[in-house]
Amino acid sequence: MIYELRTYSCKLGTVQRQIAFYRAHGMAIQTRHLGQPVVFGAQEFGDVNSYVHIWQFASLADRDQKRAALQQDPDWQGFLKKSAEVDYLTAQHSTILTAPDFMLPG
Repeated sequence: MIYELRTYSCKLGTVQRQIAFYRAHGMAIQTRHLGQPVVFGAQEFGDVNSYVHIWQFASLADRDQKRAALQQDPDWQGFLKKSAEVDYLTAQHSTILTAPDFMLPG
């Protein structure tokens, strides 16, 4: 089992606008390919102009396959174009986390 932690940084004061934009235009498309995120939340301390998604995958190959299908989806391509137009995001960082065996389901 692996987890992908994706951190998105936004322009000052636009986190809630970006989250609302994602909910209205991108969430259904992304979850259609990746399933529901394990975590989706805005940061309250530290970089408060950021929010995170954590996605769970069976393996890196599973992640690669699902993300490739997402990237090829014309609806997702449309969302990415709209996202660039609203221009709330300033950076994105992705980290892969591996779960130790004691955290894996029985």
